[in-house]
Amino acid sequence: MERVAIYPGSFDPLHYGHVDIAQRAARLFDRLIVAVYDRPSKKLLFSTAERVAMAQSVLGGDANIEVRPYHSLTVAFAEVVGAQVLVRGLRVISDFELEYQMALTNNQLAPDIETICLMTRHEYAFLTASIVKEVFWLGGDSTSLVPPLVFAELQRKRATLPDDTGPFTAVSIRD
Repeated sequence: MERVAIYPGSFDPLHYGHVDIAQRAARLFDRLIVAVYDRPSKKLLFSTAERVAMAQSVLGGDANIEVRPYHSLTVAFAEVVGAQVLVRGLRVISDFELEYQMALTNNQLAPDIETICLMTRHEYAFLTASIVKEVFWLGGDSTSLVPPLVFAELQRKRATLPDDTGPFTAVSIRD
């Protein structure tokens, strides 16, 4: 039986923490589907098609990684693609509570689908897509946070939006 896992997320934008979790998970399973959720309850900078294209470009070199969009419950998508496992990344202790709650909910909905959490590498423990967007939008150096293709897409996106428009409500890291 083929071992299939999905790694769901909004990936807006894909950053090195995501890449690390995807590559490590791909070594554990016969096939990993990076599942790009197209309806997250947060303000998105990139369209679903743009997020899928970035993930495909960055992760496409791994033969057993596939990138697909989805718009249903995560466990429903897992069942459709024949996945037995959901992969999640944990950065800091505060992530655990939400991930645990989601894992219990998913287990209630689909008891045959397991959730595994991979701890992020320490160099990515602070990294979130929101931080990437804020650092980039406010002129900080984000080249060490995202792959070069994603950085180029951030630059392209900024050129298409008015100067006073950003992908977030700016909050200083000092606050």
